[in-house]
Amino acid sequence: MELRIFTEPQQGASYDQLLAVARCAEDAGYGAFFRSDHYLKMGDVSGDPGPTDAWTTLAGLARDTSRIRLGTLMTAATFRLPGPLAITVAQVDQMSGGRVELGIGTGWYADEHSAYGIPFPALGERFDRLEEQLAVITGLWDTPAGERFRYDGRYYPIVDSPALPKPVQQPHPPILLGGMGPKRTPRLAARYADEFNLPFASVPDTVAQFDRVRAACTEIGRDPAQMIWSNALVLCCGRDDAEVARRAAAIGREPDELRANGVAGTPAEVLDTIGRYAEAGSQRIYFQVLDLSDLAHLELVASEVMAKL
Repeated sequence: MELRIFTEPQQGASYDQLLAVARCAEDAGYGAFFRSDHYLKMGDVSGDPGPTDAWTTLAGLARDTSRIRLGTLMTAATFRLPGPLAITVAQVDQMSGGRVELGIGTGWYADEHSAYGIPFPALGERFDRLEEQLAVITGLWDTPAGERFRYDGRYYPIVDSPALPKPVQQPHPPILLGGMGPKRTPRLAARYADEFNLPFASVPDTVAQFDRVRAACTEIGRDPAQMIWSNALVLCCGRDDAEVARRAAAIGREPDELRANGVAGTPAEVLDTIGRYAEAGSQRIYFQVLDLSDLAHLELVASEVMAKL
C-alpha cells in the first residue's frame, strides 16, 4: 500500500502553501503530491487568495521538488484542448525529470465553468470529448519520433502533427481515470488508464466498481493486473480523540462522520481503515488533506501509519 497526498487548493491556498505541503510530503516519504483541478471554491470557505492553475502549479513544483511524484485528481477535460494539454504535461514531465502523472476526467462543476466563461456541455458530450482527448493525448505521446500523427475526431481532428514534445517517461506518463460511472467509465479505464481511482467511495462501492473495471479489461483482452487500483479519502488523524476532534473542527467536519466516510481517528484506526481498502483491492490511498497549514498532520501519519504498513 502506497500513501499519497491530495490537496484542494481552490478552497484557499497560495503557491507557497502548496510548495510547503509538497516539500513536507517529499521529506516524510509519501509517494506523490497531487492536487485538484478547480477554478472555484466549494462550500462555506472564502477561497482566498483565489484559485491556482493545476499545471502551472505542477510546473513550479517540478523545479522546486526533487523526488516526489506530481499529478492531478482530476484535470478537467473541459478546461483544455488535448493537443496543448499533451504539450503541457510532456513539458512538465521533462521539467520534473519524469515524475508527472495525468489524472483526467470529464469535468463536473458547472458553477466554475460559468464563473470563468468555460463551455460546459451535457454529460454525454463531455464523455465523448474525454474519449477523444484520451485518444489524442496518447496518440501524440506514443507516435514515434520523426513520424506524424493524425486523428479523425469529431471534436478534436488532428492533421499532420509532428507529435512533439515527447515526455521523459515512456511510453508516456501514467494516466489516471476514475469515478463511479457504471458503463463508459470502466470501458475508458480499461482502454486508457494505468491507474483507476475512486474518490470518497465506501469499501462495498469500491469492490463493485473495481469489479466492473476488471470485467471491462477482460472484455478487451487486457490483464487487470496491469492496472493500479486506488482510493482518495479525506484524512483526519490524531494521537488521541482530542487531537482528532481538533483537526476535524479545523476543516468543519465531525469526527464520527469522518470515521464513517474517510480515513480518520488514531493511527491504529487509520491503519485499520487502510487495511479494509487493501482487502478490497486498493493499492494506493490518496489522503485528501484539507488543512494545508497543519504540516504536523502529515508528519504524524508518516511516522505512526506509513512506517507500520
